Amino acid sequence: MTFDIANIVKEINAQIVGSFDNYIVDNISIDSRSLHNNSGTLFFALKGQNHDAHNYIASLIKKGVFHFVVEYIPEHLASKANFLIVENTTQALQQIAAYYRSLFDFPFIGITGSNGKTIVKEWLNFLLSPDYNIVRSPKSYNSQVGVPLSIFGINEHHNLGIFEAGISQKGEMKKLEKIILPKIGIFTALGNAHDDGFGSREEKIIEKTSFFKNCEIVILEQNSDVEKHLKNAVFNWSFDNENANIFVKIVNQNNGSSTLAIHFQKNTFQVTVPFTDNIALSNAMTCIATLLFLKIQPDVIAERVTRLYPVEIRLQAKKGINNCVLIDDSYSSDYQSLKMALDFLEQQKLHQKKTIILSDVFQGGFPLEKLYTKVATAIQNNKIDRVIVIGETISKHLTDVPNLIAFQSTSEFLQQFNTQSFQNETILIKGARSFNFDEIVVLLEEKKHETVLEINLDAISYNLNFYKSKLNPATKVMVMVKAFGYGNGGYEIAKLLEHNKVDYLGVAFADEGVELRKAGITLPIIVLNPENSSFNAMMAYDLEPEIYSITGLRAFLQLAQQKNVSSYPIHIKLDTGMHRLGFEAKHLDELCELLHHNNFIEVKSIFSHLAASDDTSFDNFTKLQFERFTENSNRIIEVLKNKPIRHILNTSGIFNYPEYQLEMARLGIGLYGIGNSEIENQKLQNVSTLKSVISQIRIVEPGESIGYSRKYLLKKQLKVATIPVGYADGIRRGWGNEKGYVLIHNQKAAILGNICMDMLMVDVTSIECQPSDEVIIFGDSPNVIEIAKTMNTIPYEILTGISQRVKRVFFKN
Repeated sequence: MTFDIANIVKEINAQIVGSFDNYIVDNISIDSRSLHNNSGTLFFALKGQNHDAHNYIASLIKKGVFHFVVEYIPEHLASKANFLIVENTTQALQQIAAYYRSLFDFPFIGITGSNGKTIVKEWLNFLLSPDYNIVRSPKSYNSQVGVPLSIFGINEHHNLGIFEAGISQKGEMKKLEKIILPKIGIFTALGNAHDDGFGSREEKIIEKTSFFKNCEIVILEQNSDVEKHLKNAVFNWSFDNENANIFVKIVNQNNGSSTLAIHFQKNTFQVTVPFTDNIALSNAMTCIATLLFLKIQPDVIAERVTRLYPVEIRLQAKKGINNCVLIDDSYSSDYQSLKMALDFLEQQKLHQKKTIILSDVFQGGFPLEKLYTKVATAIQNNKIDRVIVIGETISKHLTDVPNLIAFQSTSEFLQQFNTQSFQNETILIKGARSFNFDEIVVLLEEKKHETVLEINLDAISYNLNFYKSKLNPATKVMVMVKAFGYGNGGYEIAKLLEHNKVDYLGVAFADEGVELRKAGITLPIIVLNPENSSFNAMMAYDLEPEIYSITGLRAFLQLAQQKNVSSYPIHIKLDTGMHRLGFEAKHLDELCELLHHNNFIEVKSIFSHLAASDDTSFDNFTKLQFERFTENSNRIIEVLKNKPIRHILNTSGIFNYPEYQLEMARLGIGLYGIGNSEIENQKLQNVSTLKSVISQIRIVEPGESIGYSRKYLLKKQLKVATIPVGYADGIRRGWGNEKGYVLIHNQKAAILGNICMDMLMVDVTSIECQPSDEVIIFGDSPNVIEIAKTMNTIPYEILTGISQRVKRVFFKN
């Protein structure tokens, strides 16, 4: 992707500040943290409800980026870089993408719908790759920003595009249609996703179908509600209506496969799809219909469809053997997704040493020499220490990359490579599906457990940006990662926060901070409940103590004097009404006397804790706390030679009382998707999903009982499933005996009898399921707020109670 800057200026009606003479764009970026940013990058400083990338322009200039599209030039930077000033940077990004798309005239398939877009796109790419050089949107890049970024992957060698479009509110589809310009439309399943962004279901259908206004044909499962809004030719299929263009019958289902009889144009042929669930069959039929429209022969379709596979669209961080971290992206290998995976590797690296295991790269359209030159550059930009390549093609083309080890096949690697050579490193495993890199993941992953807590890193970033949007750009942010990141994982979340450039981390005890330091976290860390006995360790690991008493301050000063340190950072805690920890007003004279002209320490911040910021009925008390804090902190500042940061807002304080934000605010449980009011919760995304599987299913007769103490007696025959998770994993016993439930295939299954230490039993009488099927213990539903209400407790207790024996898996979509 290269184009002249003059064309960009014209397309976005930009005001030029600086010089763009002879500048050729070869990289579009919106992420200041990416290691792919360079002198050829044109950076778009996007502004959103929860973020403003203009704040990162200064740091990008230091990294060698000098060309920016902005809505304003940050102070003191006008002479340091070149700027294109526009009214709206997101709109400018979309306009340039539309211009770039207009340079190519081959057909584009545009996919929209509520569910199945990414799966259909990936399957079509697999099914049509033998016939076309395809460019497609990577992963689930289907948003107002994701689509434009995807478009820049097109080159002159492609002859088919497959792009998906996702919307959440009215007016968005028109913008995506102008960018993608699809000629073949696909409408996947219609579901409830984003219903709240529209006045009615019909309004949502009208918005989605506007994507097809210039399409020659729209392919979909027969649906009168959708089709009545289509002005295009329709090519539909159905399991029920013989008058559809394609009529399908399920002939047989066994061993996880379905045989389908497909009736099309007075002919019938059979295909075997390696799935039995209705959703997968529907997505497969949409793909088959598309191939038939494109005149792919039935025998070719039948051969290819048998090789369809589950699509994994997420990048996952997993715990590996020998203290390694694995980044699992073992299902695709193309240049665009490689850059995304390398960025995720940098974000989640636990160790300085970085390894990549990479298969042949498939990028329709690029000549091999050009493709692998770009791959080599991307690897070197990310400073990868060891490069393991698998495949005949990549082995030939990356010979000049330092520290390269080449294998012809995955089986050769598995036979020859010693797993003990992987120690204390972060490993990106990225390979095309045909290379079966999942075998490498199994080899290098720490023993897998059936119960896992999945942590959505995208949701954490979203929630962080939501709370930051309530604050002024200059206000610092301290994030609490105590109690193992509220049960979600300490280091991994701390690493993400470091990547997102928060200012401070907060832990409860010194040993939590020590572990973060050992894991390579360099952010300032405040220890909020330090014991005097831990002061030595804190100094050894550069941890900053909260000081809340005269006794503690004297002890720390004595140690600082012994070690002959100067200006060691501390944080003074004031008690303004919480009455938990902190200096009261009566202690201030003695405190000020100890701090005055004391060179051993430096007061970095003064803070207090709001007792009732989650309940606005206590507005007067919250105001009183703030007044006390202002008065008492000012008394301390008068005797200091520096001006410390002040902070009093916690999570609910940021939401309810942003006017009290001062120089810093502290974010806790809100980061993890849990607010203190229904309104606040509606603004947040769920972060944690606890999953398990069905171990066994049995039929239990009337008169029998379930579990310990015979707490559940059967009045009728039930089908009962056993799930390998119990109170030792953090599922409280009070959630049993039909008070609680789990989700299996999106259906509620009531918990029967007492929850055991390692197991619980559920009623699956009305649910079609089998052993090894996935079970949702909590997530979007049931969520921890619902569980906490039933248990008469708070969500904190539910989350922090999840045992560390439950494996954590971190993922990014």
